[in-house]
Amino acid sequence: LGLGFGLGLGSGLGPGSGLGFGSAQGLGSRLGLGSGLGSGLGSGRRRRMATFAGSDPNPNPKPRPGEGMIDIGANLLDPMFQGCYHGSQKHEPDLHHVLARAFDDAQAHPLAAVLVTASNLEESLDAMALCGGPADASPNPDAAAAAAELDPYRARLYHTMGVHPTCSDEFFSDDADGPQGHLAKLREAVGAGVAAGKCIAIGEAGLDYARLHFASKERQLDGFALQLGLAEETKLPMFLHNRDTEGDFERIMRENRGRIRGGVVHSFTGSLAEARALVDLDLYIGVNGCSLKTEENLEVVRWLPTERIMLETDAPWCGIRASHAGHGHVATTWPAKANKKHSPEFTVKGRCEPCHMTQVLEVVCAVRGEADPVAFRDAVTRNTVDLFFPPESEG
Repeated sequence: LGLGFGLGLGSGLGPGSGLGFGSAQGLGSRLGLGSGLGSGLGSGRRRRMATFAGSDPNPNPKPRPGEGMIDIGANLLDPMFQGCYHGSQKHEPDLHHVLARAFDDAQAHPLAAVLVTASNLEESLDAMALCGGPADASPNPDAAAAAAELDPYRARLYHTMGVHPTCSDEFFSDDADGPQGHLAKLREAVGAGVAAGKCIAIGEAGLDYARLHFASKERQLDGFALQLGLAEETKLPMFLHNRDTEGDFERIMRENRGRIRGGVVHSFTGSLAEARALVDLDLYIGVNGCSLKTEENLEVVRWLPTERIMLETDAPWCGIRASHAGHGHVATTWPAKANKKHSPEFTVKGRCEPCHMTQVLEVVCAVRGEADPVAFRDAVTRNTVDLFFPPESEG
């Protein structure tokens, strides 16, 4: 399928090439909130609940440097935050406790905001509902039941909207009108999310050749092309995924970089050469626990220009484990219990949370020899604000 012509995505796709042109370990809608938009679219300290919604006259105050860190990628729709692990219910939903830890200003580096990652159209609608978007985006009773306990946090939640490369088949199988019909639904959802002041990026979009059993290379290329066109049309930045793509991702971004406002390649685990190439394209690099596994990873983190770095957790995945090369630099921990012994005052062993941004910051600062972690934190936050919350986005 040559989408460069057939889908009318513009000349920037390089029609002569014949190309058709989120960390979504759990495919499909992970929170199960439904969709009903329009046409179908570290320490043992006791942590107190943050109360930043309700008293602010602006219902969606934009985060600013100096106010705390921003986790640019958290899979808060994952069933683990509903207490479900590998299909088995282990404890009650605890997302409100997870967010209380993240936004607790008693810790050294509290968060100012969390960006919720969406991996397909249904998740995009769920993310909008979770973050306080239009009430009819997700009419499922489970969403209403969770509303009261999550309300104190929605003002600091934002989200992406898009289709992860491993979910690319949905462009071709979920709509009778084909890829353009599915794209129209995604476009409508994005419009609603932007109008609500909550959708801040197109994605998670890109390529993942390590998991071609979920979606073929051809389908991924076509899905990526559609979303590049959507990003150009909406003027939103992109939340990007690149894994084992044999140079295709870099080539496509090089050919199309002028069409989009900007983007971040999240959860970066590539080589130093790949990092240099992406930085040359004025793209940001997202660093999380998976970016700190090996000495080669740490070499990349040392090299990255401060002005191109963003930090993330990719929760509930990508925690910094004892086997990781950067683990020795972790200074802050939270008490944890196994999921079957869950207690609200404890984190869950093996489950990463947004509060673990502090650990990412600690390791990155130590590896880079940053003398002032607060100054570095604020510089990275400035990068995030510049891309996702530019001054013209103030509502």
